[in-house]
Amino acid sequence: MSETSSLILNITQSLSGRRWIWRQSSLDQHFLERQAQAIAQKASLYEIVGRIMAIRGVSAETLPFFLSPTLKSLLPDPSCLKDMDKASERIADAILHQEKIAIFGDYDVDGGCATALLSDFFAMLGNQAFTYIPDRFKEGYGPNVQALKQLIQQGVSLIICVDCGTTSHAVFNQINQEKTDIIVFDHHKSESVPAIYATVNPNRLDCNSNLDNLCAGGVSFIAAIAITRSLRKKNYFQNHPEPNLFKLMDLVALSTVCDVMPLTGLNRAFVTQGLKILAKRERIGLASLLDVAGITNTPNAFSCGFALGPRINAGGRISEASLGLQLLINTNPFDAKLIAERLDTINKQRQNIEKDVLKQATNQALEQYQQGNAVIMLSNPKWHAGIVGIVAGRIKEQINRPILIGSELPDGTIKGSGRSIPGIDLGAAIIAAKQANLLISGGGHTMAAGYSYHKNQAEELHTFLNHYLERTVHYPTVADLEIEGVITPAGASIELAKQIESLAPFGNGNEEPILILSHVHIIRTDRIGKDGNTLRLIIQGENGQSLKALLFRADQNPIVPFLEDSQNRQPLHLAGCLRNSRWNGRENITFFIKDASFVKN
Repeated sequence: MSETSSLILNITQSLSGRRWIWRQSSLDQHFLERQAQAIAQKASLYEIVGRIMAIRGVSAETLPFFLSPTLKSLLPDPSCLKDMDKASERIADAILHQEKIAIFGDYDVDGGCATALLSDFFAMLGNQAFTYIPDRFKEGYGPNVQALKQLIQQGVSLIICVDCGTTSHAVFNQINQEKTDIIVFDHHKSESVPAIYATVNPNRLDCNSNLDNLCAGGVSFIAAIAITRSLRKKNYFQNHPEPNLFKLMDLVALSTVCDVMPLTGLNRAFVTQGLKILAKRERIGLASLLDVAGITNTPNAFSCGFALGPRINAGGRISEASLGLQLLINTNPFDAKLIAERLDTINKQRQNIEKDVLKQATNQALEQYQQGNAVIMLSNPKWHAGIVGIVAGRIKEQINRPILIGSELPDGTIKGSGRSIPGIDLGAAIIAAKQANLLISGGGHTMAAGYSYHKNQAEELHTFLNHYLERTVHYPTVADLEIEGVITPAGASIELAKQIESLAPFGNGNEEPILILSHVHIIRTDRIGKDGNTLRLIIQGENGQSLKALLFRADQNPIVPFLEDSQNRQPLHLAGCLRNSRWNGRENITFFIKDASFVKN
């Protein structure tokens, strides 16, 4: 498809400065249309929905697996993961002999969920494992010698590290592994694995599982399956009930969404099935957090990523690192409610801190962006170390560049977090920098990374990453907006919104379809919400059909002044997502605006 033919409605520069293009597909255009028609006919769908599915690689044959992804059809043999059999046998023996087991997790959502998952799983098997979440500021990321020795002194003979440990060679080398075995369940990239009992990581270089898109929660769930299998072979369940692994799926869904894993294949099944468990509200802590967050409808991937995840993360970012885990494993409704409220309060504090850092970092990022850097790299001794990752994510959305933001420590060390954009493997870049001796530590995955370096090497590191990422890919100065269909207000029906909803869960790798609502007039605008930061519009099509539209974070959006300008009511094309809203038993369609452009004559 040529650059000109890929444009939609000839929009080369929207009100936010973006080109509007058709979402790319690996299929030939004519074959794509045939696939779309076949899907639409087989499932009695609108043709536009069939096209959206065809773009995602769905065919008429694979349609049932896409619409109803099941674990039975998509779960791999756990043995495909390097070291999984060795790890599961060792853990099964520990269960059989009632050894003291400790689970050492990371302080983010994925680490907390993976720790809670294994803790609950072991409890089902009759083993009350120790759990340990390190303090971000006092201990840093990953295992540390003092914490591991403390666990060993308590009689622990098996330590399981989740969502961390792959890069902890130096720490593990200081632990007496004759007394205690160490197993890692992780997904972060590293050039090598540590000398420990077992490292189960689909991203280790010698693992041929093709499961590199799993998060630690997903790896831990597959480990639970493998351990159950090992125990079954050892006849453990002749005298013990088999664990109900489906009860753990809510944790797998939450970790998969919050760690921004692609929602395709096995991950799609994890999230689809896990959301069903989450909707039952059987996990007391998550039920309390849903209440505190005001989620009254059936929870979805958006609820996980924007309501639950930030609150669970808040403790580890600026306060008590173990609060998230305490919530996830709590079985007392009163205690869970108190923890949920505490996390909600901390999250509001986090948001206030984030605003200040975001303003400063954005100004500096724009300067580097204008200088033509392939990667933006910032640091400041006043920036809160627990916030820099979120700020990096916010800024990369604005300027379409990978962002590394760090907090400078008193000893001159800079510790930070990076966030990437589609097509850029930031984890690989960080590993390359570490191999070049430009980092003290570093690791991550495709879309996110953590690192530390001495400020004296900042310039050399930035030059290296610029060169590395410039070689990797060329990307536009402002991200194109990929569109999957064009409709009018007359075509924006509840049925269409429901059919689009059937493509969920939406997220990385299965983004919510962005449609163009063409040729509309704004009839009225007003600000709503507690802080007045949501713009509500009543829009009308050429034939008089009216529709409600919303735009979030209005104060930060460059298109809002144009939408609110009552003196200039030119016809517009709006780009956004069509959703079916449910309120008090009634259904209504709402268009959620992402961008806008004036209609060209």
